[in-house]
Amino acid sequence: MKARISKLTIKGFKSIRELDGFEPASLNVLIGPNGAGKSNFISFFRYMSWMLAGSIQEHIAQRGGARMFLHDGPDVTREFEATLELETSAGWNEYFLRMFYAAGDTLVFADERYRYSCRTREKRAQRWSSLGAGHKESMLSLPEVTRENKTADVVSSLLRQLEGYQFHNTSLTARMRSKWAVGDNRWLKEDAGNVGPFLLRLRENEPEAYQKAINLLRLILPFFHDFVLEPDYDRVLLQWREKGSDVIFDASQASDGMLRTIALVALLAQPADQLPGVIVLDEPELGLHPYAIDTIAGLIKSASRHSQVFVATQSATLIDNFEPEDIVVVERQGRESIFKRQDSKSLEGWLKDYSISELWEKNVLGGRP
Repeated sequence: MKARISKLTIKGFKSIRELDGFEPASLNVLIGPNGAGKSNFISFFRYMSWMLAGSIQEHIAQRGGARMFLHDGPDVTREFEATLELETSAGWNEYFLRMFYAAGDTLVFADERYRYSCRTREKRAQRWSSLGAGHKESMLSLPEVTRENKTADVVSSLLRQLEGYQFHNTSLTARMRSKWAVGDNRWLKEDAGNVGPFLLRLRENEPEAYQKAINLLRLILPFFHDFVLEPDYDRVLLQWREKGSDVIFDASQASDGMLRTIALVALLAQPADQLPGVIVLDEPELGLHPYAIDTIAGLIKSASRHSQVFVATQSATLIDNFEPEDIVVVERQGRESIFKRQDSKSLEGWLKDYSISELWEKNVLGGRP
């Protein structure tokens, strides 16, 4: 069962002082100047992913402590909260969390709850189920909770479909340049660390999707022929052959742009029914040729017909592939991020003579420094 975010509220998280009742579309392309808050919005989904994995304290520590997550720090904001409404064909599943600043520069749950509203009943007639307060890790995904409560199990499963991806780290120590356990191949990791096993699974179980990925890569990377994915002691290293050569190349020899292209194509070319319910991409254009950006944009649009997609970008080339209704301009007003969706009607006169990127450059859309 797939879900989409029908309504989202975030308060007190990083530069997002108050985003109240935001209603995302199937495709949401966030643009704006550096520091406006696009990446902060994307990082909220990464926060949720770590939380559901039972590792939120580790995530907080790795990112510099709780003060880095609170709007203008704990002296201004002592807690943040969020409400996600996930819509399926059966109804609405809601999740609420509120976390407060605590000793040791960490965050502790002040409130955590969930509920389900069936389509056949009045929306939100169902009472919230509370998971209590004072705990450091989420209670929602604990086996003792999901075993006893079907709603908790469903809400937890739906929230796990919110997958945030950032393929920026292509350094020599990046995980996608290393071998990965062959059995860890069902979902692509947020940094594409398991891209080798993931592609191997597609080749063995989803040959049409695998061939689609190969054909796309040959368009973007003319020298590319095919992957060489051979398990070695139950671990796989990303390798490939080039046209006209029998030499096998591996990930240590790949350029940054090539690795990011492989990761994006692997993610977006998989079968529609296997795509995450919600896909969150942070600057997918980074290091890509303009032709590759256009190809990736086509894959993003195709994926948005089956999943809900959020994209944060700085690329004029990328946004010219989308409609005004897909564009959400993020700007800073004072100390907070403001989100505004565009529409064709208000831009009708401009669009006769200018592209969306030109309107962005001319500051008609906003979102300029």
